[in-house]
Amino acid sequence: MKTDPDTAPALRLRNVSKTFGGVKALKSVDFEVRPGEVHCLAGENGCGKSTLIKIVTGVYTADPGAELELFGHSFTTISPTKARALGIAVIWQDLALFPHMTVAENIAFDEMVGLMPRLTFGSHYRRHVQSVLDRLHVPLNLDTRLGDLPIAQRQIVAIARALMGEARLVFMDEPTASLTQTETDALLEVVRTLSSQGIAVVFVSHRLAEVIDVSERVTVLRDGKLVGVYSTENMTQSRLGELMTGALLEHTVNAQDRAQAEPVLEVQGMCRHGEFQNVSLTIRRGEVLGLTGLIGAGRTELAHALIGMNPLDVGEIRLEGTPVRFASIREAIARGVAYVSEDRLSLGLIQPQSIADNTAISVLDRILNGLGLLSPKRQSDLVGHWIRELAVKIGRPEDAVSTLSGGNQQRVVLAKWLATEPRLLILDSPTVGVDVGARAGIFKIVRQLADEGLAILLISDEVTEAMFNSDRVLHMADGQIVGEYDPRTTSVSELEARIYA
Repeated sequence: MKTDPDTAPALRLRNVSKTFGGVKALKSVDFEVRPGEVHCLAGENGCGKSTLIKIVTGVYTADPGAELELFGHSFTTISPTKARALGIAVIWQDLALFPHMTVAENIAFDEMVGLMPRLTFGSHYRRHVQSVLDRLHVPLNLDTRLGDLPIAQRQIVAIARALMGEARLVFMDEPTASLTQTETDALLEVVRTLSSQGIAVVFVSHRLAEVIDVSERVTVLRDGKLVGVYSTENMTQSRLGELMTGALLEHTVNAQDRAQAEPVLEVQGMCRHGEFQNVSLTIRRGEVLGLTGLIGAGRTELAHALIGMNPLDVGEIRLEGTPVRFASIREAIARGVAYVSEDRLSLGLIQPQSIADNTAISVLDRILNGLGLLSPKRQSDLVGHWIRELAVKIGRPEDAVSTLSGGNQQRVVLAKWLATEPRLLILDSPTVGVDVGARAGIFKIVRQLADEGLAILLISDEVTEAMFNSDRVLHMADGQIVGEYDPRTTSVSELEARIYA
C-alpha cells in the first residue's frame, strides 16, 4: 500500500531522548509513521531501536522535552494500557506465546484473561479468531497446539493476536530472524496485507534485502542518534549498511583455491531415509565450503548426521583419512568436530547462565583442579583468552549471556566450540539475528580460522552469504547435492537463478 504523505501520521515523535544512569540511549530522535505504511527502523544492535519502541508503548518514559503524538492525540507520557487501547501492538522476537495452548486460545488470550475459558471460549470467540485469520489469508487449524507449529506459523499467531485487539500500529521486532527464505517471503506477504488494510507496520530487521523489499521508508539510528529518513525506492543494501554502521561494507569474493590441501572431511554416499541421499563431499584443511539451498533441502539434517545426532542408513565418513561413525555429539567433539547450531537461543547457549559458564561448558574437563573441582583461575584464563581472541564486547564475564547483543552472543557460541580445539567446524546459519556490522565481524573471524588451517562447513540459506564467504559452494536440493560452484567464476544472480528455478 502506497501511503499518502499528506495523511496525518499514525505516530509522530519529536525530540525524544532517554537516559539510563547517565548514558544517553537516545539523543533527540524524531520518528514518524503514516497509516498503512510499512516503515523500517534500522540500525545495529545497541543503536536505540528497542528503547524507542518501549517509549512508544509506555514501557519507558522519555526524558523531559519529548513530544509524542498517536493518531492525532498528544501525550507527554503514555502507559502500556493506554498504548494498547489506542491500537499499538508489539510482536517481540520471543513472541510471548503459550506453546501448550491452542492456536485459538493464543490468539484470543487477551480477551480471555480473568474469565473462565469454558464461558468465554465459545462460538463467538472462535468466529472472531477465524475472521482475524481470514483477514491475513492464512489457513490455520484453531485447535492445533501452538508447540506443534513451526516458528513461521507462530509468527502468524502473534500477528493475529495483535489484530484481535484492533491494532492500528504494529511493531515487529526481528520477525524473520529465525525464518528460512521461503518462510520469510510468506511473512512479508502478511505484512503487505496488513498495510493494504490501513495498518501501519514498523519493521525491524537485520536482513537488508527484505527491509528494502517490504518497506516504503527507512529510519536509520546509529549510537542513539537519528542518521536520517530515506525512501527505499533507490536504496541499496550496501548504502543502507553504510548508513547503519558509518563505514563502507564491501561485499567481495574471498574464495581461495584449496585443492592441494589435505582432506579433513571426506563423505561418500551418505543416506538417511526421508532426509538426504547419496551425498558425497570433501572439505580440505583451511577451506570454507559453503552449502546452500531452499528450505527442506536437507542441509541441517546432513549436519546432524555428521556430528552423530542422527544415525546414517548408509555411507562412509572419513576424518583425516580415518573412517568414523559417531554415535553421539560427545564422540564427535572428542574427535575434533564442532557444531554451531542455527538455533542459538535454545541450542547454542544457556541464556540465564553467565558468559563465562557458557564459554567453558564444552571443556569443563580441561579446567578442573587436582581434586576434580572447577578451577576458577583456569576458567578465568580460558574465558579471557577467547573474549580477547574473538573481540567479544561484554560488561563482566559473570553477566548473563542474555545481556549481550546477537552478534556478541554468536561470538560466545564460537568461543565455546573453538575452546574444544576442533579440526572441523560446522556453522549452521551463523548470522541468524545478527546485525550487518556484526555479520562482517563474524565472517572476518571465520576467514581467519580458515587461514589458520581449520576446515569449515558453512551452511546458509542466504546465497550472498555463502558466495562471499566460501571457497566453494554446494547447492543442495531435495536431499541431494545438485551443483558445485566457484565464487570466483559464478555470480550471485546465476546461483540464485538455479536455486529458485
